[in-house]
Amino acid sequence: MADDGRSTAYTIDPAKHGRFDERQTVFMRRHWDHEASFFEAEYRGGAAARIATGEPGYSRIDFARVLASWTVHDCFGGAFSWKRLGQADTAMMQLGRHPVEDPAVMSAEVKKTARMFGADLVGICRVNERWIYSHDRSGDPIVVPGEYRHAIVMGIAMDREAVMTSPSYESAAATGTAYSRMAFAIACVAQFLRNLRYSAIAMGNDTALSIPLAIDSGLGQLGRNGLLITPEYGPCVRLCKLLTDLPLEPDGPIDFGLTDTCRTCSRCADACEGEAISTAREPSFEVACPSNNPGILRWAVHADRCYDYWIRNTAACSNCISACPFTAEQSNEAG
Repeated sequence: MADDGRSTAYTIDPAKHGRFDERQTVFMRRHWDHEASFFEAEYRGGAAARIATGEPGYSRIDFARVLASWTVHDCFGGAFSWKRLGQADTAMMQLGRHPVEDPAVMSAEVKKTARMFGADLVGICRVNERWIYSHDRSGDPIVVPGEYRHAIVMGIAMDREAVMTSPSYESAAATGTAYSRMAFAIACVAQFLRNLRYSAIAMGNDTALSIPLAIDSGLGQLGRNGLLITPEYGPCVRLCKLLTDLPLEPDGPIDFGLTDTCRTCSRCADACEGEAISTAREPSFEVACPSNNPGILRWAVHADRCYDYWIRNTAACSNCISACPFTAEQSNEAG
C-alpha cells in the first residue's frame, strides 16, 4: 500500500486509521460493552418465542437446521489453528521442505488445491499489516512473524435459493452451512502447506480482517452493504484465509465498477430491516458506530443496528445479500 494510504482498491487516512481490535466487533462487544443496546444478548435467545408464533420459515424444524448447519464450524475448533493438526504421516517426515523454483507455478497449485477442498473463489496477496487485528478477542496482542508474507483468501459460495428467503431460518442455515464448509476447506489447505514443510495460520473471522485481504487478493470490491461483492457470486459468499511463508505470486485488486454502481443503487439499504446501511450517494470517512474502524473511505454500516435486528429476528439476516443486484443477476444466470 502506498504511504499516503491510497491504492487502486481503497483509500484510508493514515492519521486516523489504525489496526482494529477484534474486541470492538459487535460479537465481542456484547460481552463487555455495557453501553451497547445488545449487551449480553444472544441473538438466537428468543427463538422459542419466535417458533411459537407459527410464522412460516420459523418452525422448530427450520431452527434445528440452523443449529445443525454450524456443526462442523463449531465442533472443529482445530480448523482455525496456527499449528499442525495431529501428527504428520511418517512418509512425510522423511521429506524436506518442498523447493519453490517458480512462485507463480506454486500459486497455481495452491489455487487448484483450494478448489479441490471446496473453495469457490481463491486469491493471493501480500500481507498488509494494517489488516491484522491489533488484539484478539481475549485481549492479547496479535503478533504475526514477518516471514508470513502472503495470504491465501478463499470464498465459499452460499446457497442462493436459501439466501433469497432471508430473513427466514432457511437463509440462516445457508450461512451456517457456508461456515462449516469454510472450516473444512481452510483446515485442509493449511495441512497441504504444512505437508510441504511450510507454516500456515488458518483463520475464519479471527486474527485478521477478511474483506480487505480478499480485496487485495482480487476477489472483489467493497459494497455499500459493507460486504465483499464478487463478480461471480455478488456478496453471497463467506470468507476464510490463511497466512503462510510459502513463496507465492500475488494477485492484484480488481475494479469492475462496483463503487459507481453502489452510488446509484440503494437496494441493500432499502431492504435492511435495521436501517443499518447508509443511503448517502458518496462514501465518506464518517463512522456509524463503535464497531467501525476510523480512517477508511466507505459507506460505514451501523453494526449495532444490524445486530439489534438479528436479536429481533432470532437468526442471522441476509437481506442486504439477497437484495443486491449482483446476487439477483447471478441467480438469474443460474436459472
